[in-house]
Amino acid sequence: MVEMIAVLGIIIVVLGIMFITLQPALRDARVNGAYDNVLMLLRTARQRAIAERKRYIVVFGQPAPTGTPVPLGAPNPSSIQVFRWDVAQPVSPAPVEVSTIDLPFDIQFQTLSGVPTGAVPDGFGNGSVAIDFNQGVGAGRTNLVMFLPDGSAHDMLGNLNNGILYLARNGDLFSSKSITVFGSTGRIRGWRLVSQSGVATWIEQ
Repeated sequence: MVEMIAVLGIIIVVLGIMFITLQPALRDARVNGAYDNVLMLLRTARQRAIAERKRYIVVFGQPAPTGTPVPLGAPNPSSIQVFRWDVAQPVSPAPVEVSTIDLPFDIQFQTLSGVPTGAVPDGFGNGSVAIDFNQGVGAGRTNLVMFLPDGSAHDMLGNLNNGILYLARNGDLFSSKSITVFGSTGRIRGWRLVSQSGVATWIEQ
């Protein structure tokens, strides 16, 4: 009996150590998985726009306001919605929601203190706004991108739509990831924040 208790005690201690050791790896897996999902969602929306000859709209974080062609949707900074917008004459039908995904509970679209404000990915913005599309455009929404059948990225007003978004785990600077979109080509690039000689630096991933 004493031996069984001792063995059980050892097993419990080992399991406790394994659980504590695995926590950082599990946290990293969540943020990497969220980043991969967002990157894949954008690339899939663009590819579907090209293949189906449709417009695909990706809305990040906040719902589209009343009065825009995109209906109300994602109510929090951890959600993404994808809409298909068919073309018809004389009037196009309303966009149709095709998917919604939520980021893990501890990950949001956000920029954390310490994110570089100078050398930002692809030179878009200043690192202070988590979802920042419509770079250099005076009007239009900053939290969505619409892919056209030619693969280019636009806003809802027809402007070419360059932009950037950031996501990170709460309170963990070097969990930060970024994705950039070029309007004219629709090129999508992924980035991660690393420490190089003690300096927070974005590198393409």
